[in-house]
Amino acid sequence: MFKSGISQFASLERFDRAGAHFSFIALSTETVTAFARNPTDQFRADAERLSHIILEMQRCFVLRLSKQLAPGNVSFSQFFLLAYLDKKEVLTMSAIAQKMGHTTAAASGLVARLENLDYLMRSVARDDRRKVMVCITPKGSALVRRIREEMVGNLMKILNHLTPDEQKAWLQIYSKIYDYCQSK
Repeated sequence: MFKSGISQFASLERFDRAGAHFSFIALSTETVTAFARNPTDQFRADAERLSHIILEMQRCFVLRLSKQLAPGNVSFSQFFLLAYLDKKEVLTMSAIAQKMGHTTAAASGLVARLENLDYLMRSVARDDRRKVMVCITPKGSALVRRIREEMVGNLMKILNHLTPDEQKAWLQIYSKIYDYCQSK
C-alpha cells in the first residue's frame, strides 16, 4: 500500500506504462492509497512509501541538525567532514575530496572555511611536501561530540515511542542498510 497527500476527494483507476493496474482512493484525511495488483507492484509501492519516509526523516533530522550547527556557522557538509575526520587521525586533501565527492579545489575551500573557524588544521606531509594533510582540532572534536550527543538525545526520544522489539528491529534493519551502503 502506498499513501501520498492530495488536496481533495477523488477516486480513479490508472494503468502504468507496463500495464499494471492501480486503484486510487482519496480519503478525507487527504491521503491517497494505491493497492498493488501483484507482488511486484507491492514491492514498488513499498519502495515508493519508503522513499517518502526516508525523505521526510532526512528533512526532519537535517532541519534539527542545521539549527544545532547554525550557532557554530558550520554547514551540514562541513559537519559531515568534521565527523569523518574525528574518526581518523589525519587525511590528505585528495582523500577528503574523494570522500566528499568534490574536486580537490572544492574540498580545499571546505577545509579552509573550517580551518578559519579553528575546527581543522592543515600541514604538509613529512615525506612529501606537496601533500597537504588535514586533521581535526580539539575545538572541532568538541563540536562533533556536542552535536552527536544532541543527535543521540533526539534518537532516544524517537526510540521511546517504540516497543523494545521495534527498537531492536529498527537497529537491525538500519545496521543492515548501513553495511550495504558502506560496501558501495
